[in-house]
Amino acid sequence: MRVIFMGTPDFSVPVLEALVDAGHEVAAVYCQPPRPAGRGKKDRPTPVHARAVELGLEVRHPVSLKTSEAQEEFAALKADIAVVVAYGLILPQVILDAPTKGCLNIHASLLPRWRGAAPIHRAIMAGDAETGICIMQMEAGLDTGPVLLREGTAIGEEETTAQLHDRLSEMGASLIVTALRHLDGLSPDVQPDEGVTYASKIDKAEARIDWNRPAVEVDRQIRGLSPFPGAWSELNGQRVKVLASKLAEGQGEPGEVLAENLTIACGSGAVELLRLQRAGKGAQDREIFLRGFPMKPGDSF
Repeated sequence: MRVIFMGTPDFSVPVLEALVDAGHEVAAVYCQPPRPAGRGKKDRPTPVHARAVELGLEVRHPVSLKTSEAQEEFAALKADIAVVVAYGLILPQVILDAPTKGCLNIHASLLPRWRGAAPIHRAIMAGDAETGICIMQMEAGLDTGPVLLREGTAIGEEETTAQLHDRLSEMGASLIVTALRHLDGLSPDVQPDEGVTYASKIDKAEARIDWNRPAVEVDRQIRGLSPFPGAWSELNGQRVKVLASKLAEGQGEPGEVLAENLTIACGSGAVELLRLQRAGKGAQDREIFLRGFPMKPGDSF
């Protein structure tokens, strides 16, 4: 097929690669514009932009798709279909209607659960046992279109958002190739009204750990916010991010260090901290972290 690809972050890159590897003609790649990044604050292309250039593909990054000029340029590509995954802009109806076979979205949840911006984070933070990928026909509503294909996967007991992100990205890449191969034979499955939840964008205000909460909730928060923005707490006046954890045995005052393996008491139960990061430092596994930042039983967050 002649495909327009629309995506921006790392999550989208394997999908673009899979479309090229499957032999589809990528007419153009749409992504968010380069933005200042790094110490020099120089404009840096997005991960999709950089990979598309390496693949020799045309890249477009309009600030909006609402102008008549942008819409005419899109329609002039005469695409069979558009594949959209974490693009970052609302698609007006005229854009949705331009490709002959419409626009397909790759969404990282089992719709209608977790429509919206942060489905991977929210699934882990809510304690969901399963999530997955849906290939959805796009319409004007937020992730409301009928689903063509879906594939589920269990969420690991110690899995972080970063780990689940990478697994779902590869699943999405494989599933969209299957969807395009069998597109004419797929039956759209209209989403039910029951079971709808919304995965609102992660707010940094959610990241501070409240050790008074049950251990199961603290563990989900740590894993769900890893690596960004990173759940954090303070020890001796220093902010420490916690990027990996697991449930542990133990009781004590909330925030108290119970053991040298960094078992920390919560409101009920305890969590064992596995990977941490001090302000201005890189992320470190627990053993390395403790060499430069000793913590002992009786210390307290």
